[in-house]
Amino acid sequence: MLNSFSHILICRTDNIGDLVLTLPLAGYLKSLYPGITVDFLVRAYAAPVVRHCRHVDQVIALESLVDPKTYFAQSQIDTIIFAYPSRRLAQAARQAGIKNRVGTSHRLHHWLNCNRLAHFSRVKSSLHEAQLNFALLRPLGIDITPPLKTIPAWYGLDAGRWDARFSERHFNLILHPKSNGNGREWPIGHYLALAQLLAADPAIVCWVTGSAQEGAWLAQHAAALLALPNVRNLCGSMDLDGLTNLIAAADGLVASGTGPLHLSAALGRPTLGLFPPLKPIDPARWAPLGEQAQVLCEAQPCRGCADAARCTCMQNITPAMVAEVIGGWQAAAGKSGAARDAIDTQP
Repeated sequence: MLNSFSHILICRTDNIGDLVLTLPLAGYLKSLYPGITVDFLVRAYAAPVVRHCRHVDQVIALESLVDPKTYFAQSQIDTIIFAYPSRRLAQAARQAGIKNRVGTSHRLHHWLNCNRLAHFSRVKSSLHEAQLNFALLRPLGIDITPPLKTIPAWYGLDAGRWDARFSERHFNLILHPKSNGNGREWPIGHYLALAQLLAADPAIVCWVTGSAQEGAWLAQHAAALLALPNVRNLCGSMDLDGLTNLIAAADGLVASGTGPLHLSAALGRPTLGLFPPLKPIDPARWAPLGEQAQVLCEAQPCRGCADAARCTCMQNITPAMVAEVIGGWQAAAGKSGAARDAIDTQP
């Protein structure tokens, strides 16, 4: 199987976080075989993230494929990896005669449509999600489970490091309170308490991000947070490309398990993930991977909070704990006393 491919299409048509943790496959494959072509098939809303990846040759939006079979047949693609299962796409790949069609063996339709099966279970595995993605390369003769510390080098994400809304005098911190229903969220009251703690330092500006729908929720349930003088509300004000550039220019980001958390880590920014000790949504599976990524999580296993909105494990991550991490970032960035002095001397 080795070297029996030259043009690979990776299908990842689900959420941003899952997509970000799949991007290292492209970087690794390019490092192993510099001459190959690696494309990504993704949902249109997530495409801007992949376009920032220097290891991906072409990004195809799922919504643009009126007839996937015809597209596959007319392309030069010889290998398709279904990192996210799709019966429709797998069937089209088989009908188009794609040489190597890789899918996981626990999907019945993969047995019918894929000729290279990867035998593993994400639900039962103790590996990180990014490591599990590498298991999809085994049917191609590439057997590797990379250590977590090596994976960030293969992201290949490049985005702008400047945003007109940010002042260099400030420590620009992004708070992303909501998660589109993914994972367990840090209590919104804790975000308010955190912003109030940070208000003691005029150098810190908190930028709240989220979708328009999430912004409406925050306006109803967290008006006090959005009204603080050190908080700026950006919910619903930008598309994913704009959010990517904003995160790349920020001094740090705090969120629970959600796509922007993984995007921030992949962009190499100071990133703090807030997680419950509950499998399979704990840091062992979903921690952000990056040179400046960190997590906070209860040491003891979750005792089974029935109501995710009142999860004791998430409540026990205090605003003071998060503020301490942010203080370390601020000191490392040199935006503590110097920034405060600069602000204080403004006329």
